Amino acid sequence: MKKRRKNAMEKLKMQTANKADENFKKLAEMFPNAVTEAKDENGEVVRAIDKDVLMQEINTKVVDGKEERYQFTWPDKKKSVLLANAPINKTLRPCREESVDFDNTENLYIEGDNLEVLKLLQETYLGKIKMIYIDPPYNTGGDFVYDDDFVQNTAEYLANSGQYDDVGNKLVTNTESNGRFHTDWLNMMYPRLKIAKDLLTDDGVIFAHIDDNEVENLGKLCNDVFGEDNFINIITVKTKIGGVSGSSEGKSLKDVTEFIWVYAKNKNELLLKPVYNHIPLFDRIQSYLDEGKSWKYTSIITKLEGKVLLKRDEKHDMNFYGYTTLETQSISSYAKENGISEQDVYNRYADKIFRTTNAQSSVRQTVIKETKGFEYPMFSCEYVPIKGKNEGKKIEILYKSGSTDDQRNMVMFLSDVVKKIDGVYYYLDKVSSLWDDIDYNNLTKEGDIEFANGKKPIKLLQRIINLATEDDSYVLDFFSGSASTAHAVVQQNLEDNGTRKFIMVQIPEETGAKSNARKAGFRTICEIGKERIRRAGKKIKEDSPLTTQELDTGFRVFKCDSSNMKDVYYNPAEYEPSLFSSLEDNIKEDRTPEDLLFQVMLDLGILLSSKIQVRSEKVGMRNYSYFDVEDGYLIACFDKNIDEEVITAIAKQKPYYFVMRDSSMATDSVATNFEQIFAAYSPDTVRKVL
Repeated sequence: MKKRRKNAMEKLKMQTANKADENFKKLAEMFPNAVTEAKDENGEVVRAIDKDVLMQEINTKVVDGKEERYQFTWPDKKKSVLLANAPINKTLRPCREESVDFDNTENLYIEGDNLEVLKLLQETYLGKIKMIYIDPPYNTGGDFVYDDDFVQNTAEYLANSGQYDDVGNKLVTNTESNGRFHTDWLNMMYPRLKIAKDLLTDDGVIFAHIDDNEVENLGKLCNDVFGEDNFINIITVKTKIGGVSGSSEGKSLKDVTEFIWVYAKNKNELLLKPVYNHIPLFDRIQSYLDEGKSWKYTSIITKLEGKVLLKRDEKHDMNFYGYTTLETQSISSYAKENGISEQDVYNRYADKIFRTTNAQSSVRQTVIKETKGFEYPMFSCEYVPIKGKNEGKKIEILYKSGSTDDQRNMVMFLSDVVKKIDGVYYYLDKVSSLWDDIDYNNLTKEGDIEFANGKKPIKLLQRIINLATEDDSYVLDFFSGSASTAHAVVQQNLEDNGTRKFIMVQIPEETGAKSNARKAGFRTICEIGKERIRRAGKKIKEDSPLTTQELDTGFRVFKCDSSNMKDVYYNPAEYEPSLFSSLEDNIKEDRTPEDLLFQVMLDLGILLSSKIQVRSEKVGMRNYSYFDVEDGYLIACFDKNIDEEVITAIAKQKPYYFVMRDSSMATDSVATNFEQIFAAYSPDTVRKVL
């Protein structure tokens, strides 16, 4: 039996980050004079922060002790913060048999406690998620919340709760009779939101869906985590038809709304896209008239000629023009003169029908300044906007002269506020924070699969996706339920040729024993979610076979599990030296090479959707196999008895990372020569061992 060697290669930590340690390092770098030493609860000397020195450095008022201050707190909040920062020894194990197009898809479906999963994702997907949508438990008094257990130790909880089942659920019913009713819910939500914030891009945004039971507390939580300055809006969603029946029993008013809190990672970086309702144009015109409002698109440009360059601003790349000839006519007179209906005029000439506005803008003021003294019936400014819907595109804005020398009213064309679909013009009505136009009826079977509780309409989620994402963004939902968000991402990609990627996270909560889902064969909510994505993808492909060949409707399934490594890997000091021979292989017996690969990828910060190839090579008299991730970015070889020829063959490929088992080197001489081989053929390769 081989002796344990001290290997020169760096050992992978195979553990999630300790955020508290990271925060300490940041403070130490910023204020090194505040770093000191103190004894911990075990009498061991540890590095510490001298609070008095730190306070002197930041030179601000410190609120301490029982002094009154403005804050949002609750029992066990401090423990909730510690829970968010604490590392875990867990991993994500791939499940090919439940996946769709595993080798090619960039979408992820992850089963497990979402707090643990978020911790596992926090390094790899740090700053990569453009949009998060969550629909957490509403805390209605009968639903489940995650029990993160601040009061009991694990053994006590397992013995007393009776809530762990055969799939490892950590759920308890949070009844209103529970004295910690709101506290339990807050302690569940806080660490998850705290980690989620770090996953967002600088211009990322979170949408948190809730009803009236915890709407106030959710807003306060978001203020605490994201900051009040990053509040964007609260969207009110009409979910039911009004009236005095059904859920109104015992109440004076019927609940017909839910709410979506919207917060940015950094409000200064966020740019939400305008989203519109499509209303038939003539219905919109008639509604204006019925409401006693003036419909302003009533004139048509019949002639616009003689474009003359007046000035050029080289610094801002702006051109200013005048038009020598402008002729306009009312819609009604134009229709009469040409023997057509006014409706025909609207349908034919939307790009010539206009209104004017004297709304103030920097561009308008610039046009007034730069064209002062010129006498033309129409002016224009040609430039490239640096933000907004026309960012990076050269546009021309027209300004109509008025009765005074400095009057320049901007021209707005009907074509800018309508869209032609199947030969019919629709007025684009910009969506507000009141969403009362999305159908919530018959949701139970949407997606071709039944899910009785909490489904959200695809149209609702597509609207959010349109508001907040780019064509290639990552979308995360860590309370994914029936996977409506995944369905919406795929549908939106179909409609706009996008390549957005989804990451769904759901604990395998059991379906009710007598539920229709259980009768249909679904034992857990995860089974429902995965099957919904399968069916949705299949239907989309069948309905549009010619246009969906490149559409990613697959997903890689992962299941959160204990680490692939034995306890000795993390705590070698706790084991007697005499036991090391029996623990030489520090990897659990039931784990596969692919299990090891994905834990390595998490540890190194490599996307779980990365391209992976399994390669087999022959060197000398032996065959060996290895994983090639992203065309040589990572090579991982977990074969046993690796010799110098294999090491040399791998080094010659010059991977960025190379990983192997600590116990895999065939002889001590291989270990001795390992560094020399890489120094000769690939000195820049980062070498690590398990």
